Amino acid sequence: MEPASANTGFFQLLPTLKNQFLHDPSIRRVFKLFLPTDIARTVAPEITRLGDEVLQPHVFDWVTDAEKNQPYVTGGGRNAFGQPVSTKLIVTEGWRKLQDFSIEKGFVGQGYETGLDQYTRIVQYLRELIFESSSANVGCPAAMADGAARVLQHHLRNSKLSPEERKVFQNAYDHLVSRDPAKAWTSGQWMTERIGGSDVSRSETIATYSPLPDDAPLCDPKEGIPLGPWSIDGFKWFSSATDSNMTILLAQTPKGLSAFYAPMRRYNPSLVVSATGITGGTELNGVTISRLKNKMGTKSLPTAELQLRGMRGWLIGKEGQGIKEISTILTITRIRSAISALGHVSRGLAVARAFAEVREVGAGRGKRMKLVDSALHMRTLADMTVEHHAMMLLTFYSSYLLGLEENPSSTRTPPPPVVAITPPSELVTPLLRVVTPLLKAYVTKQAIPLVYACMESLGGVGYLENAESEYMNIARLFRDTCVLNIWEGTTDVLGTDLIRALKHPKGGPDSIKALDLIILSGGKGVESADIMKQWVALKTKLEANTQEDLVQDARGILWKLAEILMAVLLLLDLKSNDGPVIREMCRRYFASRGISTMSEVTTSDSQANLDMNRKIVFGVDHAKGEASKL
Repeated sequence: MEPASANTGFFQLLPTLKNQFLHDPSIRRVFKLFLPTDIARTVAPEITRLGDEVLQPHVFDWVTDAEKNQPYVTGGGRNAFGQPVSTKLIVTEGWRKLQDFSIEKGFVGQGYETGLDQYTRIVQYLRELIFESSSANVGCPAAMADGAARVLQHHLRNSKLSPEERKVFQNAYDHLVSRDPAKAWTSGQWMTERIGGSDVSRSETIATYSPLPDDAPLCDPKEGIPLGPWSIDGFKWFSSATDSNMTILLAQTPKGLSAFYAPMRRYNPSLVVSATGITGGTELNGVTISRLKNKMGTKSLPTAELQLRGMRGWLIGKEGQGIKEISTILTITRIRSAISALGHVSRGLAVARAFAEVREVGAGRGKRMKLVDSALHMRTLADMTVEHHAMMLLTFYSSYLLGLEENPSSTRTPPPPVVAITPPSELVTPLLRVVTPLLKAYVTKQAIPLVYACMESLGGVGYLENAESEYMNIARLFRDTCVLNIWEGTTDVLGTDLIRALKHPKGGPDSIKALDLIILSGGKGVESADIMKQWVALKTKLEANTQEDLVQDARGILWKLAEILMAVLLLLDLKSNDGPVIREMCRRYFASRGISTMSEVTTSDSQANLDMNRKIVFGVDHAKGEASKL
């Protein structure tokens, strides 16, 4: 036997990733459950291609570049002679390439295109989920652009805008939903300040109505867009997507906290733009980058502290109703946070499956076996897969509700399994109001230990920053997953918001009525008796106690309600496409949550248990490589 060296001896065979759309069993089931057959048939080829594209070497090269060459700010806000100048943010080529890829694929734009009606968001967010772990976090500005587009679309359709306001809002909306990288915009969302964190009511940013004279320079002369009539001053403590083209922000006016649209840059005819003295160019719109944040994760994403002095903007909606306007954005960004979290879990499981197929370990008495033949390892991955699938069902049900709210006049009939969980039109918004904070809190929180477990399943190599094999870099995914439970509201913030919604004097009763309808309709049958019992007990608690009394147990209430909904959705999935694997997944989930309505199937046949766990993990009969009904 020859001694090993740096270049000789044993080398682990590299795992080979497979197309997530084709080989993630949960993605396949969700796709089949929530989409009508004609839509599924239409969109499947493109999603299949996307599943291959996001695993290409050049995409991972972009990711590595964006992670290694992080954003930075040039200069100190002054020129060589001490005169104040616009700060300049530098982002890497990899980040820009991933932004262009995201735009071209329509990860924002598709949400505003016609043809898929209430299923648009399901298709859009399923595609985003597949891209997420290859995106280096460009999904963050995309999420805020998605929310901003929704707000502007609402006002363009429903508000009495002046001709000038309509022109400005339409221009911004058209940029946000474009699939042309040369035209498309991303957006920021500036709420957080030092004084309040998630409590934005105490904002120290002030907006003053001070229209400019008619002969003032235009914000964008090429497109004929004027500067806004409001001047905004203040300091924003967290601004993700600092390289965006526009932002939606909150500021105080005499009538209270209000929402504003502001472009990030404006034209200055006096600005010197070259060493030869040529004038006329764009500069930041009253914004100075104070510093970039040094974060645990999402390092490719420029997050900054911003000082605003004379930023020109446009009021969105009415003064004093800023929270109402921002809530529209939050619905979308919170759902997309869950999508991002599950994108990382899905990719982490894909890496774990691939590693299990090539890694050999000791089997005792001098024998060796692959991890895929280890009963313990497969049981561990199977239990993780069950958790992942339950959260996938909840996430795409939320996406379905968002699609229903945005397409109230659609005449498309839901797929038969989904009819039972489709609320009447008047209850869609009340249901979405409580499901959104619940979804975001639960899924982003539970995704963290799941991604960590995927990292652990690779042993020591999983803990490494595998930039040399970027597709295996679960350490990066873990770092990036951790923030998703914090931004757009921490667990306690969202738990409090859930209780506030359930106890709202006007909307609360409708939200509980909608939950009651969905849980009772979706969970019919002998197997759902204990689910119904748990829901009745929770509903009684909600109705019998005040908001103040319930808040102290907000986390427990949120967790219980989320798990009741996931149990209902698992039963629905079972009924839609029954089989021994999905039945066993339901049984395990119910047992882990103390739901005692499914009879336990026990066997001492270790090979049969191993085969079942492999079918749960891979979605196929692993020994034969044949598709399983699950």
